[in-house]
Amino acid sequence: MYTNEIIMYSYIRGVIINKNIKINNETLINKELSLLNEFEKEELLQIAKQNELKLYYFKNKEVLPRVSIVLGFLKNIYPNSILDVGSGRGVFLFPLLNEFSHANITSVEILSNRLELLNNIKTGGINNLNVLNQDLTNLTLLDNSFDVVTILEVLEHIPNVEKAIKEAIRVSKQFIVITVPSKEDNNPEHIHLLTKDKLTQLFNNNGVTNLKFGGVNGHLFLVAKK
Repeated sequence: MYTNEIIMYSYIRGVIINKNIKINNETLINKELSLLNEFEKEELLQIAKQNELKLYYFKNKEVLPRVSIVLGFLKNIYPNSILDVGSGRGVFLFPLLNEFSHANITSVEILSNRLELLNNIKTGGINNLNVLNQDLTNLTLLDNSFDVVTILEVLEHIPNVEKAIKEAIRVSKQFIVITVPSKEDNNPEHIHLLTKDKLTQLFNNNGVTNLKFGGVNGHLFLVAKK
């Protein structure tokens, strides 16, 4: 099980390794994450402070309602492989790693600062995490590569939504799980309002008709089954 705290220490270790930061105690980067003692954890925190690392990503332990509903669905099907698109700051990814430490989880991200964060987490010892710098509309992954594709708060940012959905369907063995805002907002990066009718049309156009919708706190939740 990877708690936010464990993921944070993995991130610090990843930065040490990837940036070749000199340390006196090699145990800090070689020891199994779960076996780090309090003194070693404090030493890692001091290294983070000295190098002005931003650790606020890992401080918020609250799981958002829209994240909880997705995790609840995933627990029912217990997937072995998950593709998470647009993992960003880890709002969904960190709880996902916590609940599904047995699964192979692949994160797709296009923003360089987010990729750096995720790659450091992987390098530091979160071994079931893979990180890819790819665009959802043009994945290089094989067909039917993952049990589930999760796309949370992403589609409203993508110009070519239909192509993104087509790719998600292609690489998924069975399920595509989506959340999007359910009403207009002031975020200038949200270029679509994807309603139930619009998403239904997009999936039906690509041969997927088994759709289940729900709602939670201003967000639309969709599970599509191939």
